[in-house]
Amino acid sequence: MIDIETLAEALPRGARLLGLDLGTKTIGLAVSDAGLTLASPRTVIKRKKFMADLEILKALIAAENIGAIVLGLPLNMDGSEGPRAQATRAFARNMMQHVALPIVFWDERLSTVAAERSLLEQDVSRAKRAERIDSAAASFILQGVLDRLYSAGTRGT
Repeated sequence: MIDIETLAEALPRGARLLGLDLGTKTIGLAVSDAGLTLASPRTVIKRKKFMADLEILKALIAAENIGAIVLGLPLNMDGSEGPRAQATRAFARNMMQHVALPIVFWDERLSTVAAERSLLEQDVSRAKRAERIDSAAASFILQGVLDRLYSAGTRGT
């Protein structure tokens, strides 16, 4: 696990970032472009067991030339970590045993709210919003990291 400040130097040139919004029933996915400018949602993983979820993630990592993973950390509104944050950290520890990529945590507070608002603005139906919300939240999480890399002047280096 690394922090955002060392992400750019840990990322191979041309590699993409994978954003994950980890839920109890689903994992929302988003992938950056190779220039680290834009986050795009991918299909949602319906969670099963860790190893089954991991196999899907490993296939995506290989197919999309992923160089690092951004994992949304669900902090409480006061910034403290509750059970969901602890479960996310445990998922990351388990994943690190099977995937040799850096993992960065990113505060995901209000990402689902922002994703819901965006889908509403796009006039997406309630049923379609339910299908897309987790990947839209993963996109917001990942886009936050991409914007931070840009503002730090380290994107694409």
